[in-house]
Amino acid sequence: MAASSAHSFVTATPTNTSWLSRLSAPPSSILLKFTLSTRALYYRRSLASGTGTSSTSPLLPIVCALGSNSSSSSSYLSDESDEKSSIKKQLLDSLFVACASLALSCSLFLSDVAPASAFVSTTTPKKLQSDELATVRLFQENTPSVVYITNLAAKQDAFTLDIFEVPQGSGSGFVWDKQGHIVTNFHVIRGASDLRVTLADQSTYDAKIVGYDQDKDVAVLRINAPKDKLRPIPIGVSGDLLVGQKVFAIGNPFGLDHTLTTGVISGLRREINSAASGRPIQDVIQTDAAINPGNSGGPLLDSSGSLIGINTAIYSPSGASSGVGFSIPVDTVGGIVDQLVKFGKVTRPILGIKFAPDQSVEQLGVSGVLVLDAPPNGPAGKAGLQPTKRDSFGRLILGDIITSVNGKKVSNGSDLYRILDQCKVGEEVIVEVLRGDHIEKIPVTLEPKPDDET
Repeated sequence: MAASSAHSFVTATPTNTSWLSRLSAPPSSILLKFTLSTRALYYRRSLASGTGTSSTSPLLPIVCALGSNSSSSSSYLSDESDEKSSIKKQLLDSLFVACASLALSCSLFLSDVAPASAFVSTTTPKKLQSDELATVRLFQENTPSVVYITNLAAKQDAFTLDIFEVPQGSGSGFVWDKQGHIVTNFHVIRGASDLRVTLADQSTYDAKIVGYDQDKDVAVLRINAPKDKLRPIPIGVSGDLLVGQKVFAIGNPFGLDHTLTTGVISGLRREINSAASGRPIQDVIQTDAAINPGNSGGPLLDSSGSLIGINTAIYSPSGASSGVGFSIPVDTVGGIVDQLVKFGKVTRPILGIKFAPDQSVEQLGVSGVLVLDAPPNGPAGKAGLQPTKRDSFGRLILGDIITSVNGKKVSNGSDLYRILDQCKVGEEVIVEVLRGDHIEKIPVTLEPKPDDET
C-alpha cells in the first residue's frame, strides 16, 4: 500500500537523477526493490547449485544477512544438521546473498531509481494551437512598428517663472516608412509644445510635425532615427473587409506600452465626427477589440498582420472600452498621408459657407442645410447663395436651404460633407437650394480650404 501511494505522485521520470534526489525516494519502495532483487538472486543461486526452493522460504537468507542477531541463523542451520553437506551449501548461499544484498544496497544510490522522482514535478509545457501561434507571430512581427507618443506641454512656474515641460497626454502611432514618418491621430498631438516618440527598443526621439488633417483626425510626424531601427508597418486594403473577420489592435492603453487586443469587425461603413473639427468621417470600421485611452493612433491589423485602419475613437459612457471601437480605414488614411508628406497639408474643396445645426432645420419642417453665412469672397458668396440675415425691423430672414449637390440629396450636414469629399478643387458643382418658396439651381466652383478655415 505504501508503494502504490508513493507511485501515485509520479508525473515524469527524469533521464538523469542525481544521487541526492535518490535519497528522497520512499523507503517502502526501496525495501520492495531490495526484497525482490535478493529473492531473484537467491533463486538463481539455488538453481545453479542444484538445491530446490519449493520447501524453503527464500526470505530467510535475507533475514540472516541483514539481522544483527546471529541466533536466527544458527536456528535455521540447526534444522539441517543431519546433512553436513547441505549445511555447507546453505552457509555458502547465505554468504553469497549477503554480499549480493550489500551490492544491491549500494547500487540503489548509484543507479537511476524511478521512485526518486515521485515528488518532482517535471510537467512538460503545453503546446500552443495553430491559431495561438499565428497570433504570437503576428505580435512579434508587428510590435517593432508600433511607437509610443508623449505629448508635452510647456508650463511656467508661478514663483520662479521657469518654463518646463510636463506630459499632458500620450497615445500610439506606427512607422510609415524608412524616412522616419510616424502616423497617428491629430487629437493625440493637439496642443503639444513638444512631442516625443519611443520605439519598441525603448529608444526615444524628439518628433516634428510634418502635417495634419483635422477633418479626418490624421497627423504625420517625423523622427531622426537610424534606418535599421525603423520597421514600416505592412499596408493592407480596407475596401474588401467583411464583418466577422478577425482583427488585432496594438497600442499603449493607459501607458501600458505594446499591448495586444483581439476581436472581430463588428460593422462597416460607420460614421463618426472628428474630435477636432466635428466634421464627419465616413466608412469607419467598427470593432469589438478593446480600445482604451492611449490606443488612439495605433494600428488595427488583419490576420495577415497588414494595416487596415487607425484606432481613433470608442463609444463608452465610462471612457473605457465597452466593446464598441472605431478605426479610420487605411484606404482613407493612405491618400491623406501621401498629401501630408508631400505638401504638409491636405487640399480639400469647400463651398465656403457656415450652416445651422441640423436640429434647427428640422424644427422648420424642412430637409436640407440652412446657409447661415456665405462670405462674398468665398465660392458660395461669389456664386450668389443667400445667407440668413435680419431686415431693418430685426426680423429673421432665412437664407438658402441646400437640398442637393450634383443631383445627390442633402438632408443634413453629414450628407454635404460626404459629397464634397468626393469632389476636387476647381470642380464646378450644381447646388440646388430652396429660396423662399421656390427651387433654384446655382453652379458653384469649389475652392481649396484655407488653413484657418474650419
